Amino acid sequence: MPTKGLVERLSGGEDVLIAEGYLFEFERRGYLKAGSFVPEVVLDYPERVRELHEEFVHAGSDVVQAFTYYGHREKLRLIGKEHLLEKLNVDALKIARDVADRTGTLMAGNICNTTLYQKDKPELIEQSEAMFKEQIEWAVANGADCIIAETFFEYAEAELALESIKKYGQGVPAIVNMGSPAIGTMCDGVPFDVGCKKLEDRGAAVVGLNCVRGPVSILPEIRKIRQMCKGPIAALPVPYRTTLEQPMMQSLIDPDTNKMAFPENLPAFQCSRYQIREFAKQCKEIGVEVIGLCCGNASHYMREIAEVYGRKPPASKYSTDMSLHYMYGNKPNFSTYYTQDHKKQFYPTS
Repeated sequence: MPTKGLVERLSGGEDVLIAEGYLFEFERRGYLKAGSFVPEVVLDYPERVRELHEEFVHAGSDVVQAFTYYGHREKLRLIGKEHLLEKLNVDALKIARDVADRTGTLMAGNICNTTLYQKDKPELIEQSEAMFKEQIEWAVANGADCIIAETFFEYAEAELALESIKKYGQGVPAIVNMGSPAIGTMCDGVPFDVGCKKLEDRGAAVVGLNCVRGPVSILPEIRKIRQMCKGPIAALPVPYRTTLEQPMMQSLIDPDTNKMAFPENLPAFQCSRYQIREFAKQCKEIGVEVIGLCCGNASHYMREIAEVYGRKPPASKYSTDMSLHYMYGNKPNFSTYYTQDHKKQFYPTS
């Protein structure tokens, strides 16, 4: 178990880095189906899940997030595997707990938008709470240090998730992150900063935004949240080149096809490492205490964030050092045949 919990770390002035993005990374690797986006990889290839947890910690993540995102009852029902619900959740939590124990990191349970909730239908609200309840109770039973509730597009569902954690979570602290629709408010009309303040006042340990928006389009909203909220805030965008005109990854249009890039052609909009570095710098200046990346994340991005936040994770041993490159380096014993003659062929001056 970690020596310090989430609240203790944050109250002591520490920042917390969280690597998310398991869904897209496993789809990219060929272990998860785009469309349904159900984390069946937990059952089919558990060793791959363990390895990605380890890879993200190696790159600087302070949290091992159990891969139960979209591993809820409604998603399993969609693919006819509701009978595997408990096994998928418990297996994912045990894998994450094992990695967290071996690396001295926090283990987070995870709940998310139910894809079922409707604020004007009491029976669906009741079903949504029941879905939260079972995942929260499994997370607590398997040693979660905190629970991340995320990607809610209606404030009311985010509030229901928080209240469920308080009701069934036996005191485990909650990180509650909302999605941020392109309309500029939550789908039920609540501004992002106001929603975060409401969640903070209701007892969330951390509040913020995750997913859908990239660094450029999420940062203006994060600044507003920082002004509104007194406690720790979180920023976990997608690493795609969204703009203020196309603020969500679902807004991006592939110029080759003139069709929505989400999800298969999003790599055409992937952020550079420099852009992720700049995002982390701005978050640090704003005062974001909980930072990471969501769908599209990869370990080299997490290393960039970790280093901006003053960390030297094991992956930093292999950070770029172009002084060692045989052509572009500056070591005195390098051959001028490469550092001068060949370089001119790559970068002609005229």
